[in-house]
Amino acid sequence: MSPFDLDNFSHSLIENGWFREQSDLHFPGQALQLKIKKILHYEKTQFQDVLVFQSETYGNVLVLDGIIQVSERDEFSYQEMITHLPLFSHPNPKKVLVIGGGDGGVLREVIKHQSVQQAILVEIDELVIELSKKFLPNMASSFNSPKVKVILDDGFKYLKNSSFLNESNKFDVIITDSSDPEGPAQEFFKENYFNLLYNALNKNGIVISQTSENFWLNFKFIKNLKKIALKVFPNVEFSYTCVPTYTSGQLGLLICSKDKNFNLKVPLRKLPPSDELSLFKYYNSDLHTASFVLPNWASNYLENNDNDDNNKVNYNEK
Repeated sequence: MSPFDLDNFSHSLIENGWFREQSDLHFPGQALQLKIKKILHYEKTQFQDVLVFQSETYGNVLVLDGIIQVSERDEFSYQEMITHLPLFSHPNPKKVLVIGGGDGGVLREVIKHQSVQQAILVEIDELVIELSKKFLPNMASSFNSPKVKVILDDGFKYLKNSSFLNESNKFDVIITDSSDPEGPAQEFFKENYFNLLYNALNKNGIVISQTSENFWLNFKFIKNLKKIALKVFPNVEFSYTCVPTYTSGQLGLLICSKDKNFNLKVPLRKLPPSDELSLFKYYNSDLHTASFVLPNWASNYLENNDNDDNNKVNYNEK
């Protein structure tokens, strides 16, 4: 009998064949459930709790510390937006750094850009890479590219210990594809981390980070994160993408540029529509701009320094 036989498998977030993602910290009062077809792998590493299962409707699913990272059915909506928003906003991205993202999905999108000469991935947990190659091959195919270099290290420590005094060592784009702000990943949401990002970028460099939240959940966290980023970067914008397996079906993205004159909301480079259709499932140049457009109440809350309680919004107002 397999140690991962569903009928005999015990996990605190699995009951009666259903996986339940629940976090009172990030999304109080609600949860997300997926029906499991088969448990593929479960292991506790020195860094995190790693679960991979085959779902009934979303393909294979990667879960870290109880939080869904990707599913085969909808992963592209996240990978494409967190990658192509900054890369198409940059005039000529040649060197790209990805912090986290051991599943390989962001790397897959990065190397679609012909201008990119090198993509460096810094991932702390080698098991995530190994399991992704086995169970998420469409995403992990990027690891075979000669443009890709993998460094097994903590992303925060990598930036802190690396020397970026020489311009040739710096990056054009940095993508933070981190876990949620718990445990070691908390460092990716602090001012010191944004300072490290700033120092590792070329003069017209761009960074993007997942915010862990969206405007239907802890919008106050996003507002505070934007304030932190603005202490370091002169140009900061909030965008979002729609991902069904992320609770509330949406995830925020914070994009920052060292160049205050960059209009991050409009792609600096565009592909012909036919190329967009062949290369991307989700991203296109129109959606690039549209992803920065927020509902009135959300835009007002994010930009209004006097209003710090998004929970007072009356959603039933006509």
